[in-house]
Amino acid sequence: MDIVALNENNIESEHICCAFSDKKTIEGYAAKKEYLKSGIPHGLIFKKLNVKHKVFIEYSPAETAWLPVDAPGYTAILCFWVAGQYKDQGYGKALLEECIHDSKDNNGVIVISTAKKKPFFTDKSFFLKHGFTVCDSAPPFFELLVLRNTDAPLPKFRDNARLAECPEKNGIAVYYTNRCPFTEYYTDELEEAVNAKGIGFTRRKIVTLAQAKDFPSASSIYSIFYNGKFVTHEIQTAGRFEKLWAGMEK
Repeated sequence: MDIVALNENNIESEHICCAFSDKKTIEGYAAKKEYLKSGIPHGLIFKKLNVKHKVFIEYSPAETAWLPVDAPGYTAILCFWVAGQYKDQGYGKALLEECIHDSKDNNGVIVISTAKKKPFFTDKSFFLKHGFTVCDSAPPFFELLVLRNTDAPLPKFRDNARLAECPEKNGIAVYYTNRCPFTEYYTDELEEAVNAKGIGFTRRKIVTLAQAKDFPSASSIYSIFYNGKFVTHEIQTAGRFEKLWAGMEK
């Protein structure tokens, strides 16, 4: 199985799977690469199947992971994606085993998933099948899973993730990072859709590790809040927001 690990020498020439053929997200793609380049010296690892599809895993020491968790000595999976045509062929297992092997000398591996299957998160049943257990939860449906190598203290969500609330209490607020190449473009599109309705709109782009650790929900790539309360972690097109808003108005 041909697995490629990104490093300082090949990151400019290798694609990073997400959105590499999507012209709308050129800027977001470049921002994601900058994020990866800044993280590699601090232990961030991005491994992918050597194909032009989304088959990859991204992980780092939990201390430098842009996740609202406390998990000293653990490795944190940040993103894990196996495109549909590559599922059930052992690629996901192989990529996970790469992460587990790279983490054999620390306390273990953690990953955020959801109680029931949700878009943008790997189904927790996959991790349970490979020995992970649920060790913590955060509203409304997020779960922290762990595969332990030692009897070190269990990882946990930070208090800010448990609140699932943001300070902006007037209208729609979006908190996001460039960890996903799609967030910038679709936050622009969402802002136009929200403004057209005359609803208050606030965007908070997270640009530092400290800000990511203080993220106001467990979904620290992207979260939408309405009047301060968490609504969804799913990236919204203008069309999707129309359906979301219809449900919020009821």
